[in-house]
Amino acid sequence: MAFDRRFLNVIILGFAFMFVFTAFQTMGNIEKTILDSIHQDDDSFEGDGYTSLAVIYAVFALCNWLAPSIISVSGPRIAMLIGAITYCLFIASFLLPKTWLLYLASCVMGFGAAIIWTGQGNYLTLNSDSLTISRNSGIFWAMLQASMFFGNLFVYFQFQGKTHIDAHTRLSVFIVLLIIAAVGIVFLLILRPAQSPDGEMVQKEEGGPLNALRRAFALLITKEMILLSVTFFYTGIELSFFSGVYSPSIGFTKQMGSNVKQLVGLSGIFIGVGEVLGGALFGILGSKTIRWGRDPIVMFGFLIHVISFFLIFLNLPNAAPFGDTDEAAFINSNAYVAILCSLLLGFGDSCYNTQIYSILGGVFPEDSAPAFALFKFTQSVAAAASFFYSSHIGLHAQLGILVLLGTFGTISFCFVEWAARSKKAKGYNGAIDDSDLMGGTVISKHE
Repeated sequence: MAFDRRFLNVIILGFAFMFVFTAFQTMGNIEKTILDSIHQDDDSFEGDGYTSLAVIYAVFALCNWLAPSIISVSGPRIAMLIGAITYCLFIASFLLPKTWLLYLASCVMGFGAAIIWTGQGNYLTLNSDSLTISRNSGIFWAMLQASMFFGNLFVYFQFQGKTHIDAHTRLSVFIVLLIIAAVGIVFLLILRPAQSPDGEMVQKEEGGPLNALRRAFALLITKEMILLSVTFFYTGIELSFFSGVYSPSIGFTKQMGSNVKQLVGLSGIFIGVGEVLGGALFGILGSKTIRWGRDPIVMFGFLIHVISFFLIFLNLPNAAPFGDTDEAAFINSNAYVAILCSLLLGFGDSCYNTQIYSILGGVFPEDSAPAFALFKFTQSVAAAASFFYSSHIGLHAQLGILVLLGTFGTISFCFVEWAARSKKAKGYNGAIDDSDLMGGTVISKHE
């Protein structure tokens, strides 16, 4: 059956991203800690983990405007393959720790991130329909975020008992992560063309590169996309927080004991566990999500995040993001509370992202490449901004920003979901055309 082949495509896609992002998400989680250790061994090395990640997301944001045009020419599979190779190059750059090389590799990977993620959203949508998009989004997300578990479990054992990450340990970690990323590339090589519901092969979206760019700009000014952009921005801020700030902050909190560095890997593991639990749960409940609506899941995710932010506020000192600190928190810093917050951060993030994938695939199925490009553009702008300010403002101010943006992002998502459900209930059956785009309303004939 065509349905079964389409679902197999989603599974292979999930395995590819699981391996590539086992390498990268682990690298992102430990980058600040690793680079601080390199600097201790070599005073000439001035590379900063937060700055590197900020460069990645800034270039990522800019290149998202080019991604739909590239995919209109190459198709999503070739775009994802090229993107995955840039992730390998970024990890390989750590084998030769030079400040200029770190930032050059960060720029290259920012470009790769734009095309791999836009290609992924396009490919997932092409292999889904309005009934399967929630299920496929949840399953893909669970497989992707399993990367947080496996990579950080490896790091946990590598960093065990270490207060300084020595050159031999660093080399071992980099080589293993490179091999894992290469396995992901193999899965992308065997990925088959996307299929339509009737089983026909779909290589790329129609219209050409200029049309793809034009439709991306047109989507940007629609009412739905403007509202969703607030949600996208929040997910970018919290993505940078849990993927590059929170785990190192645990590792810098010396009040937690002499083995605090290995908690960096353990935190990443439990962020991954939370992500996988959420993705698997919402994948299994995909058909019910369509019936009940996406808004209850997003509101639940917001509640989970607020609880985790409050516990982090109490448990970690304000100076924790900046480096090793003896500063005391409001309570005695507790490793169990810190790891519980990692789990909550991951689960809450999966609530947002699985439902964003679902709503984009449901509301914009015929413009999936531009829609996902705009999602990643807004998210990466936010992540870049967050990584830039993370090295300048304390933990408490960062948590305040998260709560404020989370509130507005959740409200705006609910407005779009309620409007989509209302139009579906009224039997709206209009196809997307240019007048719909420019007039500020996009509701698909498939929704």
